[in-house]
Amino acid sequence: MTSPALATGARPAAPTPLRRVLIANRGEIALRVIRACRDLGIESVLAFSDADRDSLPVRLADRAVCVGPPQAAASYLNADAILVAASALGADAIHPGYGFLSENAGFSAACDAAGIRFVGPRPRAVEVMGNKMAARKMAADLGVPVVPGSTVGGDIDDVAAVAERIGYPVIIKAAAGGGGRGMRLVAGPEELRDVVTSASAEAQSAFGDGSVYVEKYVGNARHVEIQVAFDEQGAGIHLGERDCTIQRRYQKLIEEAPSPAIDEPTRGAMAASALRLCEAVDYRGVGTVEFLFDQDAGTFYFIEMNTRLQVEHPVTELVTGLDLVTLQLRIAAGEPLPLRQSDVTLTGHAIEFRINAEDPVGFRPSAGTLERWAPPLGPGVRVDTHCYPGYRVPPYYDSLLAKLIVSGRDRAEAIARARRALAEFDVAGVETTIPFHRWILDHEEFLASRTNTSWTERTWPGRV
Repeated sequence: MTSPALATGARPAAPTPLRRVLIANRGEIALRVIRACRDLGIESVLAFSDADRDSLPVRLADRAVCVGPPQAAASYLNADAILVAASALGADAIHPGYGFLSENAGFSAACDAAGIRFVGPRPRAVEVMGNKMAARKMAADLGVPVVPGSTVGGDIDDVAAVAERIGYPVIIKAAAGGGGRGMRLVAGPEELRDVVTSASAEAQSAFGDGSVYVEKYVGNARHVEIQVAFDEQGAGIHLGERDCTIQRRYQKLIEEAPSPAIDEPTRGAMAASALRLCEAVDYRGVGTVEFLFDQDAGTFYFIEMNTRLQVEHPVTELVTGLDLVTLQLRIAAGEPLPLRQSDVTLTGHAIEFRINAEDPVGFRPSAGTLERWAPPLGPGVRVDTHCYPGYRVPPYYDSLLAKLIVSGRDRAEAIARARRALAEFDVAGVETTIPFHRWILDHEEFLASRTNTSWTERTWPGRV
């Protein structure tokens, strides 16, 4: 999908109220956007697949329209069908949520060309920041630290030459996407050819682009990201950081704010780097700039930017008191940011636990019907979910059932509330990651923040 708008991505400068927003997503994020629309007096229209016909978001949206069969490629990734639905129903804007079309520059441009606002950044920003190699090069040109490696894609011989120069172990990454797809660790040169081939094939399948690049593997690293927001007038702020170090297979499991592992000078330098990158691409909307923090060297490196709302955005909401989805919609309407950087105050500590329909032994997907579903309640506990007793978990999409977010005056209180909430979380019918989360809250290395991005694979007894 291409459009002349990709070059400029021009948006109206004057505020224009949104009357009707089409939500091109599913699950808990669709429900989250529906509620934000209702708070703002905006009519919500949900585009759904046939597999989600009986879902809670379909029930709660003001209007709902089926855009295709269960397979994501024929429904949630069917940009033409979604645009036709938005135009036919008179939507002023499309909110893509996260995943699916949320980081598709062509879709953003097509929305502009159709006169429908894309609730997200302009096409050029999506295009530049969505390509990791282009983003790396831009960061390096701006003086933002990047992990040693390649800034352009190449064949196996090019990758091998870079790997030899920077030294093994290295990471192979997909240039055109994220979420851990197309990402592989290579211990030595004897593995390189097979790993590059498989990573490229996975990237081609997931993103339609098999390009890969290579980076030096930072062993004792934490994953820290900065939340940013820019309005249509070009004013921008950061909203602090989130620590996303606890992962499995490069997929996040737990996120917290603030990071328990970085000091104030590092926090400030990361935030300044994030804002500088966003200004360079004339960023608009909310987004997240991600960094690796080398705990041995005390240095950080830019790795990528997600030009959308993050799954873990609630932890930022709880420590700032801001509603990021409402902020997205206000920015899309052309409203200026409601606060300046000096107005941003971070209070307390928040932790998010991803409750996935997965057997924690090996983290294998678990399908089935929720025979019981009773999320916890109480002070400092929030659950974002689309599930209910009797809900059948469809096999076509990701495994996220809910996000349990806890907050407290400090990290210790947040952890205490997390223990209580996880003990109360009653689920039957599918396996979930709840046992993993209970285990980690009793592990001394997590409690002391002595973890890194490979810690789960090394430590969790349920690994296979």
